[in-house]
Amino acid sequence: MSVHTIPLVTPFIRGPRFPYRKSKSPFFPGVEEASVAGGAAGAGSPSVPEQAQDVVSRLSAAGLSMCVSALGSPARSSPVSAGSEHGERFSRKVFVGGLPPDIDEDEITSSFRRFGPLVVDWPHKAESKSYFPPKGYAFLLFQDESSVAALMEACITDDDKLYLCVSSPTIRDKPVQIRPWRLADADFVLDASMSLDPRKTVFVGGVPRPLKAVELAMIMDRLYGGVCYAGIDTDPELKYPKGAGRVAFSNQQSYIAAISARFVQLQHGDIDKRVEVKPYVLDDQMCDECAGARCGSKFAPFFCANVTCLQYYCEHCWATIHSRPGREFHKPLVKEGADRPRAVPFRWC
Repeated sequence: MSVHTIPLVTPFIRGPRFPYRKSKSPFFPGVEEASVAGGAAGAGSPSVPEQAQDVVSRLSAAGLSMCVSALGSPARSSPVSAGSEHGERFSRKVFVGGLPPDIDEDEITSSFRRFGPLVVDWPHKAESKSYFPPKGYAFLLFQDESSVAALMEACITDDDKLYLCVSSPTIRDKPVQIRPWRLADADFVLDASMSLDPRKTVFVGGVPRPLKAVELAMIMDRLYGGVCYAGIDTDPELKYPKGAGRVAFSNQQSYIAAISARFVQLQHGDIDKRVEVKPYVLDDQMCDECAGARCGSKFAPFFCANVTCLQYYCEHCWATIHSRPGREFHKPLVKEGADRPRAVPFRWC
């Protein structure tokens, strides 16, 4: 079992974003959606100040001058000025980190309600029944996407990060990090001359949520070569990263090298994480042995990831093929539950 480690290098990106693919694909959904989002999102985008000094003035007027001095000199441009001009869109779910340890859910809600109706959430909140984020971070789930733009406008920047000040019963004007997710960062095409083949695609589990598709693509390409596309899996309702991704290769050799490695060490800022790599299992494939003849033309439920197979099988053909010597210890992969849109059962505050 091998583990690869490679530092993150953000590349110089050239050319348009995947302009040639027109058909709808369940495996690479963001590729087709990118062109639609880019064309439709511009209308109605809120205006943003040109200079961050306007942000500093608003914070100072609100009694937050301590926050400005604590962060140092902000960048000269507004954190969202460029994005708004090009109609960029963001998830309605926003990470906020570095919260005061004694701040509770109601106080977090009060701190951000001025940007629009929202719900405050954190991992295992319902099970723990805690009123305080246990690890100093939480997620802001806004009802409207425009609230995220308003929040970003109010932030100040330091070292390319966004900050806003919040107060708790014992701490006043503490800078907390605001980390929005840009929808365009969920997909990146490295080689637009290659067609995307779902059967040369790997699933990458445990991807750090700040990691962008372009960063995942460059890491995997430097390790194995032949990457033509990378995508970050997002929640169908809020479009926020779920902690997994997909990488499509242009050749079988790179694909086999990736799934044979099984694990990759991803580095992103302060994050250094070992993640799993395995074949991306499709749920609409016919059996590669019988083409549906022995299973009533039903889709094959099993995929064998062993490099001697790499095929989809119905139950009959799996039992037949894997009763042969040397294959009896192969284990099938089964497609995990597909994403389904869900209604958000929240009462917006």
